[in-house]
Order: sequence, then C-alpha cells, then structure tokens
Amino acid sequence: MPKSYKHTLLCLLFFIGFNTAQAGSVTILAVDLRNSSGNWWTTNATIEHEDTGWEHYADSWRVVDERGNVLGTKVLRHPHVNEQPFTRGTADINIPKETDVIYIEAHDTQHGWSNKRLKVDMRKAVKGYVRQHAEDKTTPVKAEKPL
Repeated sequence: MPKSYKHTLLCLLFFIGFNTAQAGSVTILAVDLRNSSGNWWTTNATIEHEDTGWEHYADSWRVVDERGNVLGTKVLRHPHVNEQPFTRGTADINIPKETDVIYIEAHDTQHGWSNKRLKVDMRKAVKGYVRQHAEDKTTPVKAEKPL
C-alpha cells in the first residue's frame, strides 16, 4: 500500500475512533432536589443519551459530595430509546446538612461515567428546594470513579 494511502487510512481510523469515543456519552441537563425530611432529599435528574437499545444506554446516575463519597444512586433499568431527554428520580438521597456542594454524575453501558458532571450548590436551596441546569454550571470530572 502506498505511503499516502496508509497516512489517509490512519487518519480516517483515528477520526472514526475519536468520534466513537466521544459520541453517545450521557449529558446531565438538570436536577431538582426537594428536602423530604431531615437529611433525606427527593432528587430528579434530567439526562440525555443516544440510547440504541440494551447494548448501549444510560444505566444510572448518582449524587456525590465534594470528597467523592456516593450519597445515592439511581439505577436505570432499561433503555429510553424513544424518550429523550428523560427525567427519573429517587426519594432516598441522604445529604448531610453540612454538605455545601454535591455533584450529579451519569453513566452509560459503553462509555462509563460522563466526562462532565453537574455541580449543585446546596447553600442555594430555598425552603428545601434547589434546581440546577447544566447550562448554568458543569464541572469536568478528572478521574473516572467505579460504580
């Protein structure tokens, strides 16, 4: 194979590989948190993902504190191919009163944890309610954490 074809082929393979790795990761669009009792919060996360079926879908999201401690996880038990974006919630997230900042992280079956997470300033809660949109603030994740 001529050298120019090899170079073109390598560039093409790199481009395809790069786009495949970047495409399809989970996007966290928003989160609503409502204090239900004491440290317990009802949490609804709106996420978007190019679910293609059981082989590739957004399968969970979680709440972590600034130290990376997992405060709660929502497991998504099936693909949402025709329902994008979608919101799912859980009523069992224990966020200690002294927690100032939490992060929402999302996961899919092929790419793992999303490369961005949503930062929520719990000090901005009014009457036990806080809503954060992704366009307001996202924070890059430095290292992937195990599920």
